Amino acid sequence: MRECSRLSRRAVLGLTAAALPLSATTPASAATVIGGEQLARTGVQVRGASGLPGKLTARSWLIADCESGEVLASFNAHRRLPPASTLKMLFADTLLKKFDRTERYTVKDSDVADVPLGSSLVGIKPGLTYTVEQLWQGVFLRSGNDAVHVLAHMNGGIAGTVAEMQAKAEDLQALDTHVVSPDGFDHPGQISSAYDLTLFARHGLKDADFRGYCGTRTANFPAGGKKTFQIQNTDRLLTGAWGLRTYDGLIGVKNGYTSHAGNTFTGAATRGGRTLLVTVMHPATGSNAVYEQTAALLDWGFGHGRSAQAVGTLVDPLSEGGAKASPAPAKTAAQAAAGAADSGSGGPSTGRLVEGAGGTTLLLAAAGALVVRRRRRAAAAAAMAETAAMADAAEEAETSEGSAEPGGRHRR
Repeated sequence: MRECSRLSRRAVLGLTAAALPLSATTPASAATVIGGEQLARTGVQVRGASGLPGKLTARSWLIADCESGEVLASFNAHRRLPPASTLKMLFADTLLKKFDRTERYTVKDSDVADVPLGSSLVGIKPGLTYTVEQLWQGVFLRSGNDAVHVLAHMNGGIAGTVAEMQAKAEDLQALDTHVVSPDGFDHPGQISSAYDLTLFARHGLKDADFRGYCGTRTANFPAGGKKTFQIQNTDRLLTGAWGLRTYDGLIGVKNGYTSHAGNTFTGAATRGGRTLLVTVMHPATGSNAVYEQTAALLDWGFGHGRSAQAVGTLVDPLSEGGAKASPAPAKTAAQAAAGAADSGSGGPSTGRLVEGAGGTTLLLAAAGALVVRRRRRAAAAAAMAETAAMADAAEEAETSEGSAEPGGRHRR
């Protein structure tokens, strides 16, 4: 099914350039400092501890203490990347408490008519009746976009659910996240970050139902009549599938994969009364790499990371008394603007061509417009470059991995 939904590199670039909001192309450090200024920096951030795993190829990662919210180490924590099915954590944060788990719902054709072609599916059949609990098992265990769409239609529709998810992200202060679809499927402009995904997981794990679903290994799913079939969680550190060992103490949370987004995973594990959260986004190659690098970071956190001093913090939701994120320092913003405006031109100064008070006004207006244009061009170029890198990585993954997993373009 891959060929029917595959986009060319040129198409991906064009769609992204057209659809990405300006805020999505602006570096986090130029807009807000969520969780602390150090998290807005690029590169590895760690203090007071050594021994970080040496083979971390992910484009972004973060490890934090779930209870205190202290970020122990990170790499490009606020880098904005496609989240794939890890966005379903936000979907659950938004909708989980809206329906009683024992409520029953008979699926209509229209409930699954808008599921994207190539999606991962749990096997929802129109005409069958499911409990809400079974639908959530389909979401968490099989990453079923069909189950997501049924729940979204129960909630009033896709558009309204997307709007609620965006509002929830803003309440959680996940300001790197832009929601386009409730299922995490590839859509231009749909982005998040390692920091935001960790916020979603931390918030979700406070809920007993969320914690129970994401930690369930297998479940029986309706097949019609009295028949059922078994579904298994696609979290390989939880089940030990695809040649991986189960991770000791793992309690969840959610994985994701699409051909164009790559592999993404947020995992949580508890040892010795301490729970750590790790998010890994887009390792270079290999379908197991996202799990292996998560396990390596968890090992570090339970070992060397015990002496780490916080490089930032996972902020609390606004609705729970969290302090609103502060703007970036004025000095940082000024430097960013100056850098964008510096053209390096050796031509005559515009100021020499304009005289008098009226000329000064025109000069200021012209300079302001020039800065805006250059900043927009720089932002667009950065977005195009990042999307090109994603497309190249996806094409390489498709070439090297072939059909490592069933399910078409949207795999777990």
